[in-house]
Amino acid sequence: MQFKDSFVINKSASSFEGAYPKVLQWNSGSNCCLWDGIDCDEETGHVIGLDLGSSCLFGSINSSSTLFTLVHLQMLSVADNHFNFSQIPAAIGQLSSLTFLNLSSSAFYGQVPLEISNLSKLSSLDMSSNYDPDTGEKFLLLRNPNLKTLVQNLSGLEILILSYVDISSDIPDLLTNFTSLTTLHLRECELYGDFPPELFQLPNLQSLIVQFNENLTGRLPEFRQRSPLTTLRLRGTKFFGSLPYSIEKLDSLDMLDVKYCNFSGPIPFSLGKLTHLTYLNLKGNNFSGDIPSSLRNLTHLTTLSIGENQITGPIPLWLGNLTKLSKLSLQDNLLHGTVPQSLSMLVNLEKLNIRYNNLGGNLRFDMFFNMKNLTHLRLGHNNLSLIFGEENGNATVSKFKVLHLGSCNLRKFPNFLRHQNELELLTLGGNKISGKIPNWMWNTSKNTLMKLHVSNNFLTGFDQIPAVLPWVNLGLFDISSNMLRVELPIPPPSIARYDVSNNMLTGEIPPVFCNMSSLHILDLSDNNLGGIIPQCLGNSSSSLSVLNLRNNSFHGIIPPLCSSNNASQLKMIDVSYNQFQGKLPRSLSNCLMLEAIVVSNNQLHGSFPSWLGSLPNLKLLILHRNGFYGSIEKPKQDFYFSNLQVLDLSSNNFTGELPSQYIFHWNALNSIKSNANGLTYMGANMYYSTNSTTGYDTTIEERYRITIMSKGVATYFDSIQDVFAFIDLSDNMFEGEISDLFGNLKALHSLNFSNNMLTGCIPSSLWNLSELESLDLSRNNLSCHIPQELKQLGFLSSFNVSHNNLTGPIPQGKQFNAFDSSSYDGNPELCGDPLPKKCGNSQSPPSPFEDYRKDSKSILKKDWMFILAGYISGLVVGVVLADIAMEKTPGWFHWFVDVLSERRKPRRGRRT
Repeated sequence: MQFKDSFVINKSASSFEGAYPKVLQWNSGSNCCLWDGIDCDEETGHVIGLDLGSSCLFGSINSSSTLFTLVHLQMLSVADNHFNFSQIPAAIGQLSSLTFLNLSSSAFYGQVPLEISNLSKLSSLDMSSNYDPDTGEKFLLLRNPNLKTLVQNLSGLEILILSYVDISSDIPDLLTNFTSLTTLHLRECELYGDFPPELFQLPNLQSLIVQFNENLTGRLPEFRQRSPLTTLRLRGTKFFGSLPYSIEKLDSLDMLDVKYCNFSGPIPFSLGKLTHLTYLNLKGNNFSGDIPSSLRNLTHLTTLSIGENQITGPIPLWLGNLTKLSKLSLQDNLLHGTVPQSLSMLVNLEKLNIRYNNLGGNLRFDMFFNMKNLTHLRLGHNNLSLIFGEENGNATVSKFKVLHLGSCNLRKFPNFLRHQNELELLTLGGNKISGKIPNWMWNTSKNTLMKLHVSNNFLTGFDQIPAVLPWVNLGLFDISSNMLRVELPIPPPSIARYDVSNNMLTGEIPPVFCNMSSLHILDLSDNNLGGIIPQCLGNSSSSLSVLNLRNNSFHGIIPPLCSSNNASQLKMIDVSYNQFQGKLPRSLSNCLMLEAIVVSNNQLHGSFPSWLGSLPNLKLLILHRNGFYGSIEKPKQDFYFSNLQVLDLSSNNFTGELPSQYIFHWNALNSIKSNANGLTYMGANMYYSTNSTTGYDTTIEERYRITIMSKGVATYFDSIQDVFAFIDLSDNMFEGEISDLFGNLKALHSLNFSNNMLTGCIPSSLWNLSELESLDLSRNNLSCHIPQELKQLGFLSSFNVSHNNLTGPIPQGKQFNAFDSSSYDGNPELCGDPLPKKCGNSQSPPSPFEDYRKDSKSILKKDWMFILAGYISGLVVGVVLADIAMEKTPGWFHWFVDVLSERRKPRRGRRT
């Protein structure tokens, strides 16, 4: 009874629907062997089993509990309770007769006690799911003991379930000796290293789950004998190689999940011999070739997912014979041909995804009406042309939750949508829909719709638009890139992302936007909006992460965007190409999460905003073409702008020396590295909660977009790689010499000091900028030779030193053979190809690098030589920005050649 009295009964302490407080029936006046949850030995009367799983217990168990007097206990389960983040008591080691121990889902916290390793009779151990499902925080740790120490005395284990325990180690080889093991579940345990291949060969192993250990590597072995494995889940690991042909030996397999691993090669024909499979997920690997015809034998499949690979060929006709399928995913491959009519035979199908392939031809939409269970249909981004019948009733139409018909050559809103009242996601973007949004659309799924994409069409307006968009749970509204000539449609309070960019919208921003407490992204860019920004917009809500007002006609001052008492989430602000005046608001220094500030092409003025340097996450600062002036003083703190990667101060009135002391403290240039899993981009990722049943509507990703100016031409990029580093200080009045220390900024892809008043030599140290693709030093007063070492810049695609006072021979060979004479114009003392003036002495001049080594003041002789900017690498060659027009050109870097290398702006006089 002491054990019972140590807890509070709380129904919320258990999540199982059938949970009930078993201990309420315990009574000191009755035989404990009759109590609910207790099992006694019939001969001795000893308590041998205690099952208090899902008993609504709240509290903690300490080592003095009477529980630990039950020394004959063989089975103990306290799963699915809430032990208030207390530690697993060490006294549990006293229960030496235990064969079954279940401590799962019970909010235990801290280090797993070493004493559990003394329970040598254990055949089943489950400590899984002691974690926060919302944040992913793991409550239990295995450090001392680690996994190896914990199990070294438990060789009789048949079941070991430690999912969501923070193990943070490799998998010990000694587990390969646990021949009785039937179940090994180590999901999301921070495991790393090589997975012991012998574990796959354990003679009794039936279920192996190690998914979501992203640093766990391994290969599937050649299976030498039949295996009892029924479940194999490797999802979200770094397993690689091919699926071996001998996988056919796993003929009891019911579930195979290798989603988001690194497997490659063809899907083996032998996979079709695993006829017990009900779940097959190969999504997100590098599988290639056709879908093998042997898979037609997998007639028990309910889930078949082969999306996000390199699969070619047509969609097989025989897929229509897999009539038990409830989910079929073939998206993001290289499939071609038509969509076979045989898919209409999949009457149990609930989810079909074939988007992002090369499928073509006409597709009659009514083929899907036979699939009465179909709720998720994604056809978009192929070359399909959907054909709709004259259906008017709703009796034959499936009730969709997710409908993706993007880029399906639609010319109007499909009529059947008027009968849909359960949609949560509707995508009609990238079609040819023209005219106005019909009035009946306002009644479509009013209570359920959460995402609406109708971007990239030819819409001009709305039929009888309501005062507020009628979808009460709408979280995402994207009607960008149309031809709308109306005022801003007012979203409901639930809105999280509002994108009406690239239209012809007029009017002002209504103050009602200040009350959108869930708004994360507000994109009004590229419209005809005007007026002043409501003062309340920046201070009324802490949820706003991205504010994009670029290319409108807003005027006045930029209002305060972060108040000192507001926990702002603002990460990106773009107010470029407007008519804003005054100074940057000092309140921006309160926006501690800011990563990007873009204010180019306005009428702002003032000295350099050094106070922005305290923002710890700032990556992009673009002040191009404003009225900023004066010299840039030494930073107050070394850490100012420590994470800056993109700096554009061009076309202002800055004077004095180059702001070297800021730039050389850019820690970002020490640490930027390419992602081993592929290209990543600068942007904001936000989470917002919904009541969605689809699971798709909880995150928003917004990539940062910038316009980089040169020669009065704006070049717009809709993505910026995380590794991109860019400095443009051109078209100012900077003077003095270029420091040798610029050669330490090895992350740079573009450096532009053109159209200033710089003197001295071009530092030969610039040859260290191993990632540099564009260098523009034109229209200055530079002298000396062009350093021969610059030939080592293997990625250099644009080079301009025209209109200086340079002398001597032009470097020859390698990429320098590709630069024409315009790169060197205005330097009468230069000679050599591609100029007509030939050099009198064919011998190259002494290397400036050698001169520096002889110089007593050489930076190379100083023990304190700066390497602050460090080395970074890993940029995919020739790709640092993703241009919206990249499919139309041979490569992104042509814009540098066209824009940066041809800069011919005459020197301006000093402005007052």
